[in-house]
Amino acid sequence: MFQIINKKKIWYILSLLIIIPGIISLCMQGFNLGIDFTGGNILQMKFANEVTSDQIRQVVTANVEQTPYIQASADGSFLIRTVALTQADSDKIVAELEAQLGEAEILGNELIGPTIGKELTQNALIALGIAIILMLVYITIRFEFKFAIAAIIPLIHDILITVSLFSIFKIEVDSTFVAAVLTILGYSINNTIVIFDRVRENIQKREKIAFPVLVGNSVKQTLGRSINTTVAVLILLFALFFLGGDTTKIFSLALLIGVIAGTYSSIFISSNLLVDLKANIKFSAAKKQAKTAR
Repeated sequence: MFQIINKKKIWYILSLLIIIPGIISLCMQGFNLGIDFTGGNILQMKFANEVTSDQIRQVVTANVEQTPYIQASADGSFLIRTVALTQADSDKIVAELEAQLGEAEILGNELIGPTIGKELTQNALIALGIAIILMLVYITIRFEFKFAIAAIIPLIHDILITVSLFSIFKIEVDSTFVAAVLTILGYSINNTIVIFDRVRENIQKREKIAFPVLVGNSVKQTLGRSINTTVAVLILLFALFFLGGDTTKIFSLALLIGVIAGTYSSIFISSNLLVDLKANIKFSAAKKQAKTAR
């Protein structure tokens, strides 16, 4: 069977091949932010005739710079989000929609400023920070601090992989992306905890084997569960991405990337980090004893 612990440099390099270009992309071009962050117009309309989101999108796209966000409601109305428009441009779009799709009732037409986007970003970062701190405390209590560090760093890895790919390919980022990132944290930490729990069980058995071997065995013992869980989740996410409509595409795509990255980091990154942390601590202790002996 392939080696997980002994090939750690390969696993680290594979991650860096995405993360480093992603960081460069973030510094140079940033994100392709949606109107949830940049501000824009929200137009709510209800048509007398039966129309589809694609028909509305075709009309609106011809009159705006960025692709609009169209969401159908249960009452038959449509929520149309665009970049910030002047009153004249907004009236022109309404006129075009009515001319091509029939008479419509305007239920709402408002302009959202970028201030809300800044507040959303700040709240997202605060939520992310609180989640990571609470996880760090919980894992330290349940296991030990070295386990917590080895679990939290891969979470940052998963976030970086996700945001890197979104930045590199300039995929639009909206408020659902924030929800997806927080969901990724929960999924990834769950996988890691399962592996670490098996590591702790094997430590308690006091098997006379080296710690790297023990961790490698623990990963292999939980590998089937990790793969089966991931495959089941990916099937659901692929269905959501292809069949769920435009309103769920960004959310499901971010989750697809994050779940794959989270499974990878739980198996290959967190286990190797734990071995490295343990080895470094033992090395430091031995070095300190040597100095004392002198």
